[in-house]
Amino acid sequence: MTKVRSVYRCGECGGESHKWLGRCPACETWGSLVEELERPVVPRGAVATARPAEAAVPIGEVDLTEWAARSTGVPELDRVLGGGLVPGSVTLLGGEPGIGKSTLLLQVLAGMAALGGRCLLVTGEESAQQVRVRAERLGTMVPDLFLAAETVLPHALGHVAELEPDVLVVDSIQTVYDPELASAPGSVAQVRECAHRLVREAKSRGMATVLVGHVTKEGGIAGPRVLEHVVDTVLSFEGERHHALRLLRAVKHRFGSTNELGLFEMGELGMRGVPDPSGLFLADRLFGVPGSVVVPTMEGHRPLLVEVQALLTDSNLPQPRRSAQGLDNGRLSLVLAVLGRHLHQGYGSSDVHVSAVGGVRIVEPGADLALALALVSSRAGTALAPDVVAFGEVGLGGELRQVGQTPRRLAEAARLGFRTAIVPMSSPEVPGVDIAVRRASTLRQAIEIAGLAT
Repeated sequence: MTKVRSVYRCGECGGESHKWLGRCPACETWGSLVEELERPVVPRGAVATARPAEAAVPIGEVDLTEWAARSTGVPELDRVLGGGLVPGSVTLLGGEPGIGKSTLLLQVLAGMAALGGRCLLVTGEESAQQVRVRAERLGTMVPDLFLAAETVLPHALGHVAELEPDVLVVDSIQTVYDPELASAPGSVAQVRECAHRLVREAKSRGMATVLVGHVTKEGGIAGPRVLEHVVDTVLSFEGERHHALRLLRAVKHRFGSTNELGLFEMGELGMRGVPDPSGLFLADRLFGVPGSVVVPTMEGHRPLLVEVQALLTDSNLPQPRRSAQGLDNGRLSLVLAVLGRHLHQGYGSSDVHVSAVGGVRIVEPGADLALALALVSSRAGTALAPDVVAFGEVGLGGELRQVGQTPRRLAEAARLGFRTAIVPMSSPEVPGVDIAVRRASTLRQAIEIAGLAT
């Protein structure tokens, strides 16, 4: 009789340990090891070689007709997916609780059902009555949208076999479990095996499948990393609960680019696409306020104009505060160090608060110049001209370095009525854009061009 081996597997990273430990040895997460029974290994040679279901064909003869993406009826999601959901594909959607994943997917299913597709929503976190109330509020009551409140995997697959849907959504994969496995629902073994079963079902039926995944406190998809590897697309739905703006990114996408960004605004009637995000970010901007600079930033291939604000206040603390909302703390520390070393502007006795307005997060170095000008403007009490934008990376020597996608940044700024752009000296020429380009090789020169020199 084959002996069943007991192992302890991490619920965060999937790491394995032969005994229980308080902390996972792989990712160092506390209290994440869960016991599970490991299946016996089949001896090599016990399984006969099977005849393949399909013969191998030359790569040039591979049929692409079934690969065509189908629109979801949500333009911002189609932008991120490169046209829509591909039949037979499996997509993993992750995001914090309450961010709007279920609302977005209900709108997607309604949109695809309205376009002639048969859609099935398997909900394990909410009752059927709760989902219907939301559907009535969102106006997504369509005939070809079917609902099943189910958490048992064989029962969910039974619904799939009966309805034969074109699109399946499982909300969420952590609530689905297979009774044949000894592990508890949501454990590493359950999530892994249920995901594999659903992937096989999607591929065999040509059924587009979306799995909703929980996220950890660090923002990653909860469960084993194999969950992200086994699917075709991983989408990240982000945003702050206190802002209406939601950002959708593709972390992994086997059918297209991962450089597109979808923007949504949460409202009473659900998720609404934001076709002009720059106008939304700058709608409440005040002119003539010191410490305010507009930066054309890039989210993938999409240019966004975001207002960067800085505020300096006197501090009596031994270590003054450094607060960055929507900006990288490391870039803030770098810019402050460069201003102190090369421009002799000390900020050691001041609390420094900087923010990217609108709930968006800027992580690229192209915002360095705007951040530096905002700090200098707040310190001097002098506002920049309202029609000026600035972008560029600040080096440790005080030099300005060019960043990518300069033509897109300048074109977006010109479209919204900005007339002057302060850019690094090495930035490429952009003919045909109605905006005056002022070039600077150092941060000191940029400050002089902005009219902030003291």
